[in-house]
Amino acid sequence: MKLTTRRKFLAHSAIALPAILPALNGRAAPGERITMAFVGMGNRGIGVMEAFLNHADVQGVAICDVHDLHYRDREWGKGRALGRKPGKALVDNVNGNSDCVAYSDYRELLERDDLDAIMVASPDHWHYNITMAALKKGLDVYCEKPVTHLFAEGQDVYREVAKREAIFQVGSQQRSDPLFRKAVEIVRNGHLGKLSGFEVGLPAGYPEPMGDTKIAPIPEGLDYDMWCGPGEKLPYMRARHHRWWRGHTEYGGGNLMDFIGHHNDIAHWGMGYENSGPVKVETRKWNLPETDIYNTPVDYEIRCTYPDGKIGIISSQYTGGAKWIGAHGWVRVNRGKLEASNPEWLEDSFDPGPWKAYRSPGHQRNFIDSVKSRKETVAPAENGHRSITPGHLAMVAAKTGRAIQWDPEQEVIIDDDAAQAELVKREYREWSA
Repeated sequence: MKLTTRRKFLAHSAIALPAILPALNGRAAPGERITMAFVGMGNRGIGVMEAFLNHADVQGVAICDVHDLHYRDREWGKGRALGRKPGKALVDNVNGNSDCVAYSDYRELLERDDLDAIMVASPDHWHYNITMAALKKGLDVYCEKPVTHLFAEGQDVYREVAKREAIFQVGSQQRSDPLFRKAVEIVRNGHLGKLSGFEVGLPAGYPEPMGDTKIAPIPEGLDYDMWCGPGEKLPYMRARHHRWWRGHTEYGGGNLMDFIGHHNDIAHWGMGYENSGPVKVETRKWNLPETDIYNTPVDYEIRCTYPDGKIGIISSQYTGGAKWIGAHGWVRVNRGKLEASNPEWLEDSFDPGPWKAYRSPGHQRNFIDSVKSRKETVAPAENGHRSITPGHLAMVAAKTGRAIQWDPEQEVIIDDDAAQAELVKREYREWSA
């Protein structure tokens, strides 16, 4: 089927049509499945791919990675095998055949005409290129957080999603967790009284090298030039590759930009700032590592002032998670833990009130259902971009040494051309591939 025809069919059949063909090997009937490709076979990528393949109406047909086999930061042969070969084997095992095609170049994968959707779980610096290429191909996209590595890339992505009426899910899976949803509903229904603001606790960065810093030969089976892609081709070392790449701004934004798309996303959701943002951003306690292996902050505090006067503080010194503070009390939520000044709010029988957050049945299931129904996901592109914008602005504030005055509607820095130029700067390497 042509993509648009197939989408219409899926949307209609999800509501009204019975299965036309019988299911095979416990899978949904062929006409009810969405066909997916999976890019990025690292630890997170394979885990998310497995979560998708657990659903009977997902048909995995292709995977892509630039490394054929590795064990992340572990010793060779220790722990779970990752990379292109294990990724293909996993899909083939689910499908009961050997039909899954393994690619080393996402552009070749996107030449296929049988895809409905794609998962992007590459390192951050590759999110934009792969996502935009998939959107322009007409595909729906599930992309890990942060949605993009650079600020201007995020604007491009959410505008392209809107233009094409594509389905997009940011991998900020806490939005599909009932505990986080309950916390947001307590806040949005006014139980805290007049809000003064929120606190977000994120992990500190890397104070020292997290692996071997010896410049080493490129491992066999790794296309390192392609792995670096649009980022600078820094000398290869284990301390800056699998798992630890985000310590350098060529590839990621440290633990700040890794986790801000989780906890600040929830904080914004509770405050009603999903498609808005602060008007002022200041950085405090911004400490870089002593090693030159990494250049992302170790300790940091970001103070955000919002249009309604409320203050949000994002800090590596706070307890992890999101906390909202009001005249009548507070609520804090983290993974597996909900706390509040009023114990009654925590009881299973407590109904927060009439305002209800988006009811997601699970992050991957929500994306699948949205591909079929064309209903927006629980974590759409613009929400993901807005939730990490304070991190992007903090990076600029730290670099310029000035507080940032921000227009959240126009998404521009006010009266500071140098800071604005720094924010929207894009410097891509011309890689040989």
